Amino acid sequence: MNRKLVVLGALALAAAGGVVLWMMAGPTAANNLLPAVAAAPVLPSNGPANDSLRYPPGSPQLAMIHAEPLRLSAVPLAEALSARLAYDEDATARVSVSVAGRIVALKVAPGDHVKAGQVLAEIDSPDFGTALADLQKARADEAHKRLVLERAQSLQPEEAIAAKEIESARADGLQAKAETARAEQRVKNLNPRGLPVQGQRLVLTSPLDGVVSERNANPGLEVAPGMAAPLFVVTDPRRLWLMIDMPEKLIPRVRLGSDVAVESDAYPGQRFVAKVVQLGQLLDPNTRRAVVRARLDNATGRLLPEMYVRALLLQDSGQGVAVPNSALVNRGLYTYVFVQSADGSFKRREVKLLTRGSETSFVGEGLKDGEAVVVTGALLLDAEISSRAEAKS
Repeated sequence: MNRKLVVLGALALAAAGGVVLWMMAGPTAANNLLPAVAAAPVLPSNGPANDSLRYPPGSPQLAMIHAEPLRLSAVPLAEALSARLAYDEDATARVSVSVAGRIVALKVAPGDHVKAGQVLAEIDSPDFGTALADLQKARADEAHKRLVLERAQSLQPEEAIAAKEIESARADGLQAKAETARAEQRVKNLNPRGLPVQGQRLVLTSPLDGVVSERNANPGLEVAPGMAAPLFVVTDPRRLWLMIDMPEKLIPRVRLGSDVAVESDAYPGQRFVAKVVQLGQLLDPNTRRAVVRARLDNATGRLLPEMYVRALLLQDSGQGVAVPNSALVNRGLYTYVFVQSADGSFKRREVKLLTRGSETSFVGEGLKDGEAVVVTGALLLDAEISSRAEAKS
């Protein structure tokens, strides 16, 4: 029994000696023996206070941390509301015809930029040709009746004509004048905008500068008044209406001229500005919401009609720093963020919130405009500070 213990002890001493020799051989021998062992991560070093961290350049932790400069902005009244973009009807023209005919020439395509007065299409209309002919005949008849009246009046001083004939000529002249007015009104009704004509061809032109957003006209299409859709829709894409679904409880807090921040999934991280121009006039009994209309400045033309967007009604006074909720660290009653003061240096700072939203909150105290705040990896930094505090204790 004692012999076995002696042998086991000798083997243990030999193994321990081998480990010591391997460690003394240096990292080269260790790498040769264990090539699959990964390098240990670089740990951060504490700053002067317990809420500061500094990572040396190249630390793997920095790949999981992202900071962005956050800006001061107006604070919204409530959460983002669903909204829809629409044509600005004050800068939109729906071009149709008031006479039956057939399209013989199309001059523009959807998406074309047009100027006011530019030709959109030419329409051959026998009805319009008939109305023009009736107007010409009425004018010719009026001119003839006027000459007859003038001739009769010239003979009256010499009593070469009876008074009855003069009265008849005067009545004929009045009837001819009325018929001319009727024919002119008919042509005006068929061509209310006074568009140019070529024979019985009616020329459709754009009433404003803009873009042809819709074209429901095809070559040879038979057209008539009262069609379901206009032949052309021309609109100014730099002006849009924002139709906001407003909850009933927020209606009293909305004012004409209030600013609205608009966000779109098509352009993440960007905001557009609109102003309220009309309050809701009717409440939907099913959704308990009213539609509030705002005018949006779309100078770049990136936003399009019928896009679904999010609208933030902004308060008239007071500003805060918009912070993504991923940057917030909650500890009991207190809220913190991590501010990046230099490359690889981070400091935990207490902040006070003005509002808390589902995705974004607004900080009233604790942050300045333009400071770089960690928006990804804040929980990692907080866990690192907590673990070091526990290790020291």
